[in-house]
Amino acid sequence: MIKLQNLSYGYNRKVKTLQDITAEIGSGIHLLVGENGAGKTTLLHLMGGLRYPRSGSCELDGTPMRQRHPSEMCRVQFFGDGMEFPASTIKEMVKVHSPFFPRFDREMLKRNLHAFGINENDKLSRMSLGTRRKAHLSYMLALRCDALLLDEPTNGLDINSKQTFSRMLVECVSPEQTVIVSTHTPADLESLYDSIIVLSHGKLLLNMNIDEITSHIAFVTQNTTDADILYSEPSFGLQRCIIANTDKSIESQLDFELLYNALHGNSIQAILNCLKS
Repeated sequence: MIKLQNLSYGYNRKVKTLQDITAEIGSGIHLLVGENGAGKTTLLHLMGGLRYPRSGSCELDGTPMRQRHPSEMCRVQFFGDGMEFPASTIKEMVKVHSPFFPRFDREMLKRNLHAFGINENDKLSRMSLGTRRKAHLSYMLALRCDALLLDEPTNGLDINSKQTFSRMLVECVSPEQTVIVSTHTPADLESLYDSIIVLSHGKLLLNMNIDEITSHIAFVTQNTTDADILYSEPSFGLQRCIIANTDKSIESQLDFELLYNALHGNSIQAILNCLKS
């Protein structure tokens, strides 16, 4: 369990990147979204113990991450867009890095690399950006950390590789693990998310389970708009709409893009009020 309590952070004293964030994030695969500069990467850094909060706290199962205890740091791993491994091959990375992670699964790594068609002896420097990314993700999943923090993990992957990575997440992530995926393209893995965390301008707008969201609001496509619609967008002559699921009788899939747009527009309060009802 990751627990954030009144968490704030700023790169200087005048401007706060994150403001008074309180949330609990349990096991499962969670989507983290927000506009550019919303504070997503900073939040992941704080969760991973890579930055110290200005105020408030970030705890992993009751232990403050700012203390950076080795016993806790081996339970969490951050991987961000543009990061490179301090090793020439995945095999070398296993030798120098994996001993610090007691749950590392070599067989899982072999399966992951095989799924992507990568050899552990291949030079990372000679790989294309996308192939190197696949090698990195294969290794990160095999660490089997309690908390895995992924910042734009599918950047550089082609369509087939994104599908392979999606299947890999299903196979590799245990029910006890917490995986947070920060991305601007939620559709890549949308069938896997258990909850959504929405940031905007450093503030937490929403942290809610997908099933709970769809029990309060429904996502429908229709040819008219009416007073009962909380938010709508035109789409090929129809309207993609968010409506109140008052009697919880409407079954629908969560439209991540539509919900995100609604929470960043004039309908935000109506949506939030409906989700709290």
